[in-house]
Amino acid sequence: MGMSSGGGGRAVPYINVTPLIDVLLVLLIIFMVVTPLKPSRFKADIPTQKDPNEDLSRLKPNPLTLVVSISNDLQLKLNQDNIGSVNDTGPLSQKLQQTFEKRKVERAFKPGMETRVDLPEAERIEKTVFVKAPRSLAYGEVVKVIDAIKGAGANPVGLQVDDLPQ
Repeated sequence: MGMSSGGGGRAVPYINVTPLIDVLLVLLIIFMVVTPLKPSRFKADIPTQKDPNEDLSRLKPNPLTLVVSISNDLQLKLNQDNIGSVNDTGPLSQKLQQTFEKRKVERAFKPGMETRVDLPEAERIEKTVFVKAPRSLAYGEVVKVIDAIKGAGANPVGLQVDDLPQ
C-alpha cells in the first residue's frame, strides 16, 4: 500500500467534449432549418410598357400621386410644394398624415380596390409615395426621408432612379 512520491495519487484533468459536440450539432440543425425561412429579398414591382414606341408625353398623371423630391441642398418638396428639409422631416410627415386622413374621408381608394370589401378600408386607401433624389445625395439622407414617409403611414414607398434636372 505504498504510494509513490511521483504524483500518482493526483487526479488527472479530463475534459469530456461529448456534450459540447451534441449541443453544437443541435445548433447546426436549428440554423439549417431556420435559414430557408429568412427573407432574402424584397418584392420590386417594375412597370412595363406595352408598346416601346408609345408617346408617354400625352399620358395624364394620376391626381393621387405623391412625389417627395429631395434637392441637392437637402430641401424637400411634396409634389411642387416646399415642405422643409431632410434635417427636419416633421412637416413632411404631418402633411402626409393630413393627406391620408383626407383621402380616408373622401374614400380615395387605390385603382382596382374600390369594390374590394374583403379588405379593410385603411388598406384600400391610396398611400403610395415616390421618393425622387439625385444620385449624388448620401444614402443616409434619403433613408431619413423614407423613414419619415413610412412613419406617416405610406405604403408602398417607391424610388425614382432618374436624376433631378440641375
